[in-house]
Amino acid sequence: MKKVFTLILVITITGLPLIITAKPFGKTGTVALQFLKLGVDARAVGMAEAYTAVTDDISSVYWNPAGLAPAFENQVFVSHTNWPASIMHEFGAATYTNGVSTVALYGSILHMDDMDKTEEETFGPTGEKFTCSDIAIGLDFAQQFTNKFSAGVGIKYLRENLYDFSVNSYAVDVGSMYNTGWRNIKIGMAMRNFGPDIRFRVDDDEDGRDDEDPFDLFDNDGDGLVDEDGIELDSKIPLSFSLGVSGDLMRSGNNYWIASLQLDNVIDRLETWNLGTEYKLGNIFFRCGYQFNYDTNGFAAGVGWQVPTSFGIFNVDYAYTDMGDLAESFIKGAHRVSLKMKY
Repeated sequence: MKKVFTLILVITITGLPLIITAKPFGKTGTVALQFLKLGVDARAVGMAEAYTAVTDDISSVYWNPAGLAPAFENQVFVSHTNWPASIMHEFGAATYTNGVSTVALYGSILHMDDMDKTEEETFGPTGEKFTCSDIAIGLDFAQQFTNKFSAGVGIKYLRENLYDFSVNSYAVDVGSMYNTGWRNIKIGMAMRNFGPDIRFRVDDDEDGRDDEDPFDLFDNDGDGLVDEDGIELDSKIPLSFSLGVSGDLMRSGNNYWIASLQLDNVIDRLETWNLGTEYKLGNIFFRCGYQFNYDTNGFAAGVGWQVPTSFGIFNVDYAYTDMGDLAESFIKGAHRVSLKMKY
């Protein structure tokens, strides 16, 4: 088992130059399953997603599987996000731990209101409706190897439905976390969504079988068949690498103030930087941050409330993300609400 997690650490480290030096130009528009890039957990989003080196609970299934260990309580987590254009994202997870190793099961779905089908020539409505959805179901495992180092790995099933197009695939996440032991400074690394190229299937006549000659959209040579080279049908999964560092600015009793800086590199865009902070006063949390070099996202902020009870500890969190030109007003920005329970 130690050899396996040593390999994970090597992959996350050696994968850094490979991904950072990969050129995103020419790949814009070739990446499917974009919902995998939508951050979950209002705590993380309120810190502008500078979270790879911060995560230490059940939301680690998304950010860095290594953050699942160590854990001393079982956990349950649900999250809901309202995006502009009536797009909604749901996420849920549960963990089991023995204090050293942790296993997590999670699921995610992106869905939206039905949309009108339109005529190809006039663009007028046909009276018919269609919908789109994305689904992910995953299983993670993490273990603490020393009092300073932990590592984790996960695999997930993926499905995307868009009109008559659909695709099934899988992806792997790996991550590591190292705590220096000084001022709680931690270094976190995660490689997410490592998987094969995917090809969409088309069932335009709805007979339950893939069409041999779907829309002319994928017939560049005009022979009535899907092009064999599959250029138009092949898509990438949004492979990403995150490297983050976090630490205490202040800690006194149960109160603290932490800050985090993170570099993100995703296969279809330039590198981005995230800077976030969280201040805890009693059972109340205040968060804010900024995402640099993004086309849309910028400022983020959030609040949280921790509620101890006789049967567990609840955390209720809210976060707002500025969507730039995609949102006409504050109300039309991205709003996330999440609930966690440790028991």
